Amino acid sequence: MTVETKRLYDKAYVEQFSKAHQEPEWMTTLRLQALEQAYALDLPKPDKTNITRWNFTRFKHTAEKEAAEITSLQELPETLQDFIDQENITENLLIQRDQTVAYVNVSQELKDKGVIFTDIFTALRDHEDLVKRYYMKDAVSVDEHRLTALHAALMNGGIFVYVPKNVEIESPLQTIFWQEDPEAALFNHVLVVADESSSLTYVENYVSNNDEEETIANVVTEVIANDNANISFGAVDHFAAGTTTYMNRRGVAYRDAVIDWALGQMNDGHTVFENVTHLVGDNSATHPKTVTVGNGKQIVNFTTKSVHSGKDSESHILQHGVMKDKSTAIFNAIGKIYNGASGSNAEQESRVLMLSEKARGDANPILLIDENDVTAGHAASVGRVDPLQLYYLMSRGISKEEAESLIIFGFLAPVVNLLPIESVKKQLTQVIERKMS
Repeated sequence: MTVETKRLYDKAYVEQFSKAHQEPEWMTTLRLQALEQAYALDLPKPDKTNITRWNFTRFKHTAEKEAAEITSLQELPETLQDFIDQENITENLLIQRDQTVAYVNVSQELKDKGVIFTDIFTALRDHEDLVKRYYMKDAVSVDEHRLTALHAALMNGGIFVYVPKNVEIESPLQTIFWQEDPEAALFNHVLVVADESSSLTYVENYVSNNDEEETIANVVTEVIANDNANISFGAVDHFAAGTTTYMNRRGVAYRDAVIDWALGQMNDGHTVFENVTHLVGDNSATHPKTVTVGNGKQIVNFTTKSVHSGKDSESHILQHGVMKDKSTAIFNAIGKIYNGASGSNAEQESRVLMLSEKARGDANPILLIDENDVTAGHAASVGRVDPLQLYYLMSRGISKEEAESLIIFGFLAPVVNLLPIESVKKQLTQVIERKMS
């Protein structure tokens, strides 16, 4: 049973929800202010995609019951176990089951170094000042549009990661977000902060199985790399067809900082995806790489954007997509260089491969440059499988189906190979195989 947000989730509900989670006063105030703005604001207007009839307001805000704790990772379904590095199965892993943290383990070494890796509600209670300093401040604003306001008002889960100054983490931190209740919505907020001269690798996975029931995922991620920090962010999103997804991942890189993204968008439902990195500091850099496979009647809209404010900042956007059946995709790669960001370099490349006559993919390279002393370039292509490549492979005794698969995996490899956890890389490969079958 779905419900109408506007009728059920009013001021009294939000106040009670905040109180039940023992949130500080400033967080309750932020929620209530966001709720007031939500329906006065318009939905976002992604390029060439009409989302006004998509389901962003009919959902169940919380699961029917609190999810059970996971005492052994062997209890997990096989599809979730595939995401876990079996060689380091107990270290630096957090699993959120619907809106409840069901499993968490952080190595003592990281705790001794002052690293924080916990759920967002615990962070609000135990690390309030740190969360308040960054939460929806520099990367994402509450009042951008209706979906950011609804997210701020109804946030019901998420993760907080903080790496102190001069701390370098070698092993990845991993989160699995498991949407087990087929009607429960995810309003996850992920906040990853690397302090000066620190470094980390963070990987997250979203999984659901609601092919029939309708719900939504309204997710906001903020990644903050302070001076000389280095963050590698990997993700595999695999929501089922019943979930309409708004995925907003933003980064802010200060002086000499680097944020690298390796993102696999494998959702089966309609999806709006934004990945924006603000290169605020001089010599900052970002290298966003996104791969997706669309199938059925799915509609997806992807925007990857780098915003250059700092001098000598650098970005290289890479987007690869494969569209089959009657799926439709819009790929926007945007490089924005402000006046004063001299010496900056904005490069972008979008490639779309269509496997059927009724599939559609548009690749839109966009450069917005207000500074003369810069380097910028773009490349875009939309096409079908090269018949010469097929012929070559088939002439070696390979079937047409196997030949197509080899070409497609070679096409997607530049992103897939960059995921920093081997088990997640293998799982992404399996997801691609399933979507292609």
